[in-house]
Amino acid sequence: MAAHRCSHSALLLILCSSWVFIVAGNQETTPTGDHHATVVGNPQTVTETAEQTAEQPAVVEEERRWEATEVEEATPDEVATDKQDTSAPDTVVHSSVPPPKDDFQEELVIRPLHSGDIYASFQFRTLWETDFLRGNKVSHYRLFPKSLGQVISKFSVRELHISFTQGYWRTMQWGQPFLPSPPGAELWVWFQDSVTDVDGTWKELTNVLSGIFCASLNFIDSTNTVQPSASFKPLGVGNETDHRFLRYATLPREIVCTENLTPWKKLLPCGSKAGLAVLLKSEKLFHSSFHSQAVHIRPVCKDWQCKTTSWELRQTLNVVFDLHTPGQGKREWSLFKMFSRTLTEACPLASSSKIYIDITDDPQGEQFEVSPATHLLSQAMVLGDRRTFSVYDLTQQITFGTVRSLNLLIRWKSSEGDMLRPLLHAERYVAGYGLQTGEIHTLMYNNHPYRSFPVLLLESVPWYLRLYIHTLTVTSKGKDNKPSYIHYEPSKDRLRPHLLEMLVQLPPNSVTEVTVQFERALLKWTEYTPDPNHGFYVGSSVISSLVPSIVAMNTNGTREQPLFSSFFPCKEESSYFMRVYTEPLLVNLPTPDFSMPYNVICLTCTVVAVGYGSLYNLLTRSFQIEEPSPGLAKRIANIIRKMRGVPPL
Repeated sequence: MAAHRCSHSALLLILCSSWVFIVAGNQETTPTGDHHATVVGNPQTVTETAEQTAEQPAVVEEERRWEATEVEEATPDEVATDKQDTSAPDTVVHSSVPPPKDDFQEELVIRPLHSGDIYASFQFRTLWETDFLRGNKVSHYRLFPKSLGQVISKFSVRELHISFTQGYWRTMQWGQPFLPSPPGAELWVWFQDSVTDVDGTWKELTNVLSGIFCASLNFIDSTNTVQPSASFKPLGVGNETDHRFLRYATLPREIVCTENLTPWKKLLPCGSKAGLAVLLKSEKLFHSSFHSQAVHIRPVCKDWQCKTTSWELRQTLNVVFDLHTPGQGKREWSLFKMFSRTLTEACPLASSSKIYIDITDDPQGEQFEVSPATHLLSQAMVLGDRRTFSVYDLTQQITFGTVRSLNLLIRWKSSEGDMLRPLLHAERYVAGYGLQTGEIHTLMYNNHPYRSFPVLLLESVPWYLRLYIHTLTVTSKGKDNKPSYIHYEPSKDRLRPHLLEMLVQLPPNSVTEVTVQFERALLKWTEYTPDPNHGFYVGSSVISSLVPSIVAMNTNGTREQPLFSSFFPCKEESSYFMRVYTEPLLVNLPTPDFSMPYNVICLTCTVVAVGYGSLYNLLTRSFQIEEPSPGLAKRIANIIRKMRGVPPL
């Protein structure tokens, strides 16, 4: 019996000790509202533990309220006080780091042009709160496309800008575009300073981008790649000025078609299934006077102090619809006539989805009428001018009305009105005769009545046009205009092109002409294109300038503003940045008669067939003498003679 009672006492002692350890464990894992962690001390009673458990919902609710409020920056005194209030050094603090946040915005800007045409500009912006510049590895992608994120990480890209354009922007008829681009394909990339072999990385990057966008970017090599020293500065965070990490190339003969648009649309978070992207119908977009699609990747500041940065992916698509398109005889446009579709909803992943109609030139509605009307108006600083827009917010259900469909209609009332001439535009052409020498003329127009400003001209000329730099002349108003800066890199045959950069001051209300002579080289017969008589393309000249502004520009890049007015950073209120592209050149080179080999082959085959064939027949053919066959009377006589037993005749 004593042994039995001892066993019961031992069992009871074990149960009590285990209960004590469970209570202590609950005390260790119970958070408080002040420090989110507790210091494990002596075991407490069950009553105190129950009271702490009952206080937990109030603590959690208080935490949620703080998450919704704005967090202010703590002062050094508050930080010191927090350090004094913390527990012993052996305390373990568990802090939950919020996952990276992405943001997506979409906009459509429609500008009625004075020529009666319609200019539509799509802007899609994806912000990704991550930092590749510090070597962070990212494995989770939400809104930012994974294909481009891997490209940035693998090739250590700081900035990437690529565009595909079909047609030429007519500046004097349409004004300045929001984002300019040259005809064909353009690619310029800033690499991080950690890249050792920039040329090798550039070649691999062009091959990868060629596969992503289904384009001929794999034809970019050293013969059409240059390193500008001043023309293409970074548009994002960073003042990197070492042009060794910059590469720029163009393919002026690149043809843009549906196979380039399809992968471009797949980079959008909603694809072409919802939002503004449903309007991107290929047969309508490519049946236009001008079409350009681009992708821009750069790091941007998240706040005005630029303490944190984010990656910005901006996809733009600009299109101009011609007034004289077949079936569009009336001066009346709508979303359905332009894109064969209407809008029914915004992209569910977009934080902002808006349509802007430029009504600056017609504030009273005397020239054209927009329906349905909207009471939302917005003003923005665009290209040095204050523009007024009618705004349609697609995130509001009232925008779609009772039919739950939005079909904006623009109807012209009058064709009167003059367009303000652009302050800066340029032209270029080839002069001369024959196939030996020629001359390139570049004209830059400054239409400002009383202000002069400098422009930076970049010329990239293929190696087979051998420039004579001693013939370079710059004239303004009939007088020599000496450039204040010239950077020239001569070409090497079949290795690199010419690079010429000049900083020229344009007098007010003047035309500045830049001329340089060249000599055409004779290519090898294997270096000609399949259609050599069509000619060889020379990429557009690039003109960059800070143009005087009519109104004060916004220098705060982090302030909320429309996407179409916030691409180029502005550091001065009195001027704005503008980039202008000239026409590409089509130059004829000395071309051999490629039909001559065909003629030689035909003549050679004829001689061989007639001469050698006859001789071969004489040497190899055997001749036999054959008696002529007897006539019918002779054959009948031989038959009769044979029947009679007489020898035949």
